Amino acid sequence: MRVSKALAVLAGLAVLALVGCAAGPASGPDSAAPSAPGPGSGAASGPISGTVAVFAAASLGDVFAAIEEEFTAAHPGVTVVVNYGGSSGLAEQIVQGAPADVFAAASPATMTTVADAGLAADPTVFASNTLELVVPAGNPGTVDGLADLERPELAVALCAVEVPCGAASAKALAAAGLGASVDTYEQDVKAVLTKVELGEVDAGLVYRTDVLAAGDAVEGIRFAGADAAVTEYPIAAITDSPNPRAAAAFVAFVVSARGQALLDEAGFGAP
Repeated sequence: MRVSKALAVLAGLAVLALVGCAAGPASGPDSAAPSAPGPGSGAASGPISGTVAVFAAASLGDVFAAIEEEFTAAHPGVTVVVNYGGSSGLAEQIVQGAPADVFAAASPATMTTVADAGLAADPTVFASNTLELVVPAGNPGTVDGLADLERPELAVALCAVEVPCGAASAKALAAAGLGASVDTYEQDVKAVLTKVELGEVDAGLVYRTDVLAAGDAVEGIRFAGADAAVTEYPIAAITDSPNPRAAAAFVAFVVSARGQALLDEAGFGAP
């Protein structure tokens, strides 16, 4: 009798083991199926982390601050460090070995400098911009059009021609058949804007987005022919990025629907 009962117990245990195998592995943290990753999320290999160094054109400062806030909210393990400046200078820094993960330029030409060095992975144009005349609040120089930049009594600031806003300014003036009585050339568009905000110059040429960001400190004046010098903004992950997954995720966010909405709110045009 005891032998029969023991055999019955062993048989029952064997049946339970077979049922357990048929049911599959038990649920739990190690066996749960991963959720589908979103574009650029990096979730396919786990959460992204570390620092992503973004080299960005000075005119992107305000909108990239908003993009950085939302990107880090979605990826709390990542710290974004942005180096703003004139695109041509940033391109040279990258080519010379600066540890960058992402480059967002204010012209295809400056991106080409990096791409020709084999350092830009699949550049994509993500936004556009146009120039506006900018004057201090109250317009003390009574500027009303592009031709006023030729007036010698006015103090005028433009971007240096080697940076994208300077190249666009030169193109716009040439298209209008005008010159300019320039008192100071600056290395990026924010420097021109600052000169105007402080009242150190009577007028300058900056991007429309810079005028919007400055608010009541300046006045913007649109001019005919601005469309002759539209600026395109390409972005790319750097091929030898120290943090390639975070770089790819940041680029993906910028070109995503949400990134494009933030750029639109800041006054940028479509790619």
